[in-house]
Amino acid sequence: MILFKKIRWRNFLSTGNQYIELDLDQESTTLIIGTNGAGKSTVLDALTFSLFGKPFRKINKPQLINSTNEKDSKVEVEFSIGSIDWKVVRGIKPNVFEIWKNDNLLDQSASANDQQKWLEQNVLKMNYKSFTQIVILGSSTFVPFMQLTANNRREVIEDLLDIKIFSSMNNLIKEKIRANKEDVKTLVLKKESLNDKVKMQENFIEEIESRGKENIEEKNNKIEELDQSVSKLMNENEFYEENVSGYTQMREQSVGATEKLLKLAGLKGKISQKVSTITKEHKFFTDNVTCPTCTQSIEEEFRINKIEDAQTKAKELQSGYKELEEAIKEEEERERHFTVLSKEITRLTHGISKNNTKIAGCQRQIRDLESEVQRITKQLADRNTEHDKLANFKDNLKTTYEELASKKDTINYHVFAYGLLKDGGVKSKIIKKYLPLINQQVNRYLQMMDFYINFTLDEEFNETVHSPIHEDFSYSSFSEGEKMRIDLALLFTWREVARFKNSVNTNLLIMDEVFDSSLDGFGTDEFLKIIRFVIKDANIFVISHKTGMDDKFKRCIKFEKVKGFSRMVN
Repeated sequence: MILFKKIRWRNFLSTGNQYIELDLDQESTTLIIGTNGAGKSTVLDALTFSLFGKPFRKINKPQLINSTNEKDSKVEVEFSIGSIDWKVVRGIKPNVFEIWKNDNLLDQSASANDQQKWLEQNVLKMNYKSFTQIVILGSSTFVPFMQLTANNRREVIEDLLDIKIFSSMNNLIKEKIRANKEDVKTLVLKKESLNDKVKMQENFIEEIESRGKENIEEKNNKIEELDQSVSKLMNENEFYEENVSGYTQMREQSVGATEKLLKLAGLKGKISQKVSTITKEHKFFTDNVTCPTCTQSIEEEFRINKIEDAQTKAKELQSGYKELEEAIKEEEERERHFTVLSKEITRLTHGISKNNTKIAGCQRQIRDLESEVQRITKQLADRNTEHDKLANFKDNLKTTYEELASKKDTINYHVFAYGLLKDGGVKSKIIKKYLPLINQQVNRYLQMMDFYINFTLDEEFNETVHSPIHEDFSYSSFSEGEKMRIDLALLFTWREVARFKNSVNTNLLIMDEVFDSSLDGFGTDEFLKIIRFVIKDANIFVISHKTGMDDKFKRCIKFEKVKGFSRMVN
């Protein structure tokens, strides 16, 4: 049983730097009152935050820090399980998460998530959802059992009945099945590989023994062919190199042809220009006896001398022009010959390069073949080694077959266990065993609250409701007050079940504003009778802003806000 003893908090929500401390096991019934905003519901958030790292109400973690002091927010809860005392401390700014066992701080090297998981699984034996169904009945932010999803309902029941271990075991088995299946895949691949190796080794030995010499002869013949190819290619290269050398010498004789052509072309242009000038001058003096510009007569002797001089120069230039054209043709032929020789040299050089590549390839093949000949020769000389390899492959193959058979047997066993541990197996039988008791207790508490319906949960935790008025009802069909009665009946029932299963039993029960909205006066009276006379071994806290109920509780605590900070008044 979890016996909650004390909780205290500071700089948490509206609480200032001074700790508010609340004894949780002092009286059987305690009323917590106060106006809205006074901080009376802070105990719910402090309790769930200390144990599970999140508040009961929908409040973001940064908003939990007191907005005035803005640091050193801390919550501590103390409880005992059997002879062991526990304390859990959480803080914000700085972040703190400590678990104390008999005044000794436990190792904090693990991550916060791992610490939280350990706390829930090994100490509390319940998670946040289960805790809020057993310990707390809240107001607006609380999700009653009947409003949970089917999976969450199952989670709560499994925690209560302490059978969640089966789900954990099932998950472990599921993981083992997955891992074993992966191992089987690996072993199948290994088996196939070893089968291939055995066949290859057998063929290899056969080849060594029956075709070893034939292979050596074949490879030697190939080496000889390659040697001949190399010789042929090398001879061809010698021929190409001789031609390249001759062509290079011939090409050197044509070097400068292009440059000379350019000079001759320039000279040809100048001669052509000179011929044009002389031709114009000859035509002028031939066609004119007077100057067309000044209209004066040109002296006849001067005109005839000019004509004769032009004719003489024209003949000389025409003779030179012909010589120049012949020189240009000669240089053009030299340039064309240079180009042809260059192309041929390039072709031959490329041929030499290709042949060198082929020679290198042939030489590489020769080396590989010579290595292969050496290897086969060695294998022929030492065949026993290959037989040993074959025997080793066969041994490994036999071992692999045995491992594969064992893994398959293990998988079959795990699959069988998985079937037993899944929802429809052992857990279902246990739940089925407790369902009559659960339904009996729910209806017992409903009758105590003068709510005469027949409420039953099936194995899937779906409700069936029969009433004197209507044959078939559902939870959602009822009014808010009727829903509250059902929620209270379920809460009390879960505590009864928890009392049977000591691992999730606790002294603490906190109900927030159950009187303030849904329960009418009559329902309130019946509820108070239940918590005073029916609920056993419990410390019950009721939070309310209603007045006039102090005398119905063993203790009354008031929360008030002074200068913006909440404080507790006994």
